[in-house]
Amino acid sequence: MESYGDLIAADDVLLFVNAAITSTGQREFHSDAGEQRLSLDFLHAYMLGNYRDLYAGVLALDINDYNAALVIRRLLETAGEATADQRRSEGRLIAGRLATLPPQRVYGLFDALRRAGVNNRRTRAIMRDWLSARPDLAFDAVKYRSGLKRALRHAHLAPATEELGAFVFAPLTRKHYTTPLLETWRRAHYEQTALYELPYTVAEGFAAKHGIPRDAFLERIAPRMTRLETLRLQESAHKIGNTGVQADLARMPLTRLATYVLSLPVDDRLRRRAELTHALESAAGRVAGSHRGTWGKVTAVLDDSFSTFGSVHKRRRPLAVALACHYLLAALAGDYTGLWTSGRTDALLACPYGPTPVGRRILDALDTSPSRLVIVSDGWDNAPPGLAAEVLRIWRTRLDPDRRTSIVHLNPVYDAVDFDVRRLSAMVPTAGIRDAEDLPALVELAQFAEGRTGLAELITYMDTRAARMPSGPRQEEAR
Repeated sequence: MESYGDLIAADDVLLFVNAAITSTGQREFHSDAGEQRLSLDFLHAYMLGNYRDLYAGVLALDINDYNAALVIRRLLETAGEATADQRRSEGRLIAGRLATLPPQRVYGLFDALRRAGVNNRRTRAIMRDWLSARPDLAFDAVKYRSGLKRALRHAHLAPATEELGAFVFAPLTRKHYTTPLLETWRRAHYEQTALYELPYTVAEGFAAKHGIPRDAFLERIAPRMTRLETLRLQESAHKIGNTGVQADLARMPLTRLATYVLSLPVDDRLRRRAELTHALESAAGRVAGSHRGTWGKVTAVLDDSFSTFGSVHKRRRPLAVALACHYLLAALAGDYTGLWTSGRTDALLACPYGPTPVGRRILDALDTSPSRLVIVSDGWDNAPPGLAAEVLRIWRTRLDPDRRTSIVHLNPVYDAVDFDVRRLSAMVPTAGIRDAEDLPALVELAQFAEGRTGLAELITYMDTRAARMPSGPRQEEAR
């Protein structure tokens, strides 16, 4: 039987996981950036001070990159407080998580450690191992030269080759490089054609230096862009009449694709309905994978109220998560019904509008007799206030005490005041969500928030996730 301390520990871990999934320290609709960062800093300090092992274990879960970097930094800053066994375990978790982080985030983390004066042997070894595992350090030297230079200096590491060292520390002192990419970068200083062989973000600076018109540059550099760079620039290219930048929308990550769709004017969404719908369904199908059509009868309550606008830093992010979840649940379900709080029936035309009648929509959802009910909302039930909590209480305690209908609430917004995502009811589990791609894993994690399993099961789950962590760096530049 779980002790009281174990129950408290499990609850604290889940509270921290919700925060680390949803918050990036940026302004939200109901709280500013300062409140978000202050609340997050407290939770990180609390977890590190009271549950170091569990704090490190969270790296194996679907927390966002911002908080993963914070966890790694705090573990390395306090390496002297860890036992030998803890250092070994933390080293594996840190290495596994670094392998999944974008390189610019890792170089930023290394620079933060440098500024904080963290230079212990374990930190240098972690930096050395990550750099040695990079698939192409010449690419890093061109795209992230400042970050690579500071990392090499801070960890007292010698560059892989003498030529790479010359490029990183004094790039213009050589008249020729044998490494093709480094030589291309050198030639791009005086040959316009050479810049089109460089990564987009590097070539952009050279294009400005040579005074190349923006539309001509975008058209010629398009083959060198990553999928996300292409998606980001597609609309700006269309505005200046350039059709050379075309993103393959069907291959885009689901939540990013939903964000892009919501950024389009309604007229454009109507005109491109078939293209956008196909792209969203294809992305959702990839995420569902072998689980496609296996979830039975699913009904979703999806929040598209005005608060899903988010903030200027996270524009329409909560609504994008709801839209992506809509398409993913449709792929996972054998029989799917999606109910938007606004009453809208055309998901492609979703926009932040009106109050949040979550309670009314839950009543409508339960009328469909689903085997699984998924609620995607920021938890601000205000039309009328408190109806959702009362509906869920009565359903759980009187109408469905045997839990024939599985209910989970997924919240994409961190509530800085309460140090957690806002809950609709204590009767149903709530989990934070940042990307719809994490929905299947979060529904699985929600069983712990429901109190039906304890700390031992939660630790086993975290250990299982840790065993699945990758061992090599992610190739984020893949087309």
